[in-house]
Amino acid sequence: MFDVGVAYAAAPAAGPAAGGFMSFLPLILIFAVFYFLLIRPQQKKAKEHQGFLLALKKGENVVTSGGLHGVITGLTDTVITLEIAEKIRVKVSRQHIIGAASTGKGGEAEACKTSGG
Repeated sequence: MFDVGVAYAAAPAAGPAAGGFMSFLPLILIFAVFYFLLIRPQQKKAKEHQGFLLALKKGENVVTSGGLHGVITGLTDTVITLEIAEKIRVKVSRQHIIGAASTGKGGEAEACKTSGG
């Protein structure tokens, strides 16, 4: 009753390839949003933290990821020696230094400035 030629003539002119691309378009847009909102800022923060770690010097007050506040007394490529109290020194992996500690009145640490903002 229906002619097969008429059914093909009613199909969109773009063909099946355009339909396949259009089905992936939302997935591509979601990836782009995740990249600009999550991945890129995280990479920037990691780069700033790496620069902070490379710029550390003796005598700076720092905070570790475990919450120890101390003064840097020794540096190597991977280990930092911190003096956390008079004549008490601990060795900490360089990667576990999270930021610089600012000291306030009485020499107690008030706040921690992290490299991420």
